[in-house]
Amino acid sequence: MATATDTPQTISHYLRPIDREGLLGFAEKGRSNPKMRGTNKVHTICEGQYRTLSYVGEHQPVLVDEPLHLFGQDTAPAPGEIVLSALGGCLAVGITAVATWKQVKLSKLEIFIEGDIGNPAAWGAGGAEMIPSDMGFQDIRVKVVIEGDASREGLDEIVKHANFYSPVANTMRNPVNFHIELADS
Repeated sequence: MATATDTPQTISHYLRPIDREGLLGFAEKGRSNPKMRGTNKVHTICEGQYRTLSYVGEHQPVLVDEPLHLFGQDTAPAPGEIVLSALGGCLAVGITAVATWKQVKLSKLEIFIEGDIGNPAAWGAGGAEMIPSDMGFQDIRVKVVIEGDASREGLDEIVKHANFYSPVANTMRNPVNFHIELADS
């Protein structure tokens, strides 16, 4: 007996594709030089209270604030929400790239992310004494809505593959060297 999920769907619109030949060339560069690295640079300026503007290249600044209950102005997403936004963006990029590599055309891609985070340490300003591993996101859940000209199993494999190779997801899953110091005046 056929179910609604077994019924073929007619797809009338695909998402704008990326350059497959460019992607394959970029992949070849990675295979020939697996130690290749780039550097992302951000310049963040605090306007007052918790509102900041982060400048990335020539783009409009990314605004960050805190909600009213955390003494911010609630004029922009909170830092943790920006982190989850970066994860969502990175996963979307990876899913799009893997689908392009596998020659799957996507008609829909939406990513829903939730992360459990607390701040009992009050940013280290007199709150609970904490160790780093007990702070920050403690659990992140991602749901992907994806449609395209592949089977559900094929789409699931694309999502799993993209997750495995996601730079942002792996930054969140794995320890990373982190250095902070005062800049020279």
